[in-house]
Amino acid sequence: MSDFRGVFPYLVSPIDADGRIKADVLARLCGDLIEAGVHGLTPLGSTGEFAYLNREQRELVVAATIAAADRRVPVVAGVASTSIADAVAQAKRYQALGADGILAILEAYFPLKDAQIEFYFRAIADAVDLPVVIYTNPQFQRSDLTLDVIERLADHPRIEYIKDASTNTGRLLSIRQRAPGLKVFSASAHIPAAVMLIGGVGWMAGPACIVPRQSVKLYELCRAGKWAEAMTLQRDLWHVNEAFARYNLAACIKAGLQIQGYDVGDPVPPQAPLNAEERKAVESSLANVARLDVRHEVGAQPAAVAS
Repeated sequence: MSDFRGVFPYLVSPIDADGRIKADVLARLCGDLIEAGVHGLTPLGSTGEFAYLNREQRELVVAATIAAADRRVPVVAGVASTSIADAVAQAKRYQALGADGILAILEAYFPLKDAQIEFYFRAIADAVDLPVVIYTNPQFQRSDLTLDVIERLADHPRIEYIKDASTNTGRLLSIRQRAPGLKVFSASAHIPAAVMLIGGVGWMAGPACIVPRQSVKLYELCRAGKWAEAMTLQRDLWHVNEAFARYNLAACIKAGLQIQGYDVGDPVPPQAPLNAEERKAVESSLANVARLDVRHEVGAQPAAVAS
């Protein structure tokens, strides 16, 4: 359960208008994703709205995911805070709940220097006996991981993976060259097939929640070295990424799952759900997915329901 590779959907956090986590909806989603062939589950990534949930809500999401996975696939739980003490407490708690790994995310209000950023990630890795995935996203993080910090962190015995959402494929190649022992996961901002070509081990991304079978098929083609077939499927799937990149990611994924029949609720305020026009764009993307199923001979998605 500690060898992470393949497709790890960034799970949404189903929640009602009163702030209650819908554990039953999350359990159903996790079960369906596992049946679709995903290789792991990641609660409390960006799509999981970790920045908008309180401690109790985050813990409920992680616990529900672990229970639903039931050791069938690894669960890599997201840990994020502006405080080292809080991040360490989260990591220890999620390990106690049964998580198989930690996705370490840095939040920052005041800018931090490299030494402080490195200290944050090392403290999380020191606090647990689990593999750690360090997360970097220059678009949203006030203080991001530099290549020098990444290279030093790669020496830590439990920091084995990195998920990079920089959109800069050249940066990924630099990471591979400077820290060859660090295994790289793609984000939805990257082209997963290209990341696999340069030595990536898979991808962690929200859109995999709504196109799990297609994502698994793409991964399998890349692993088999069938690059022409992989790129054909990748070109088709990229239209889904483009549609979802236009709007708030959690709102898009939640809307897509609602269309597919999952009562995941709206994004946590002050985020807003998609309006009617934006929702139509998501519906159009999902209609294209049905055509992909026929063209690439992958399993059908859950049937759409009226919203």
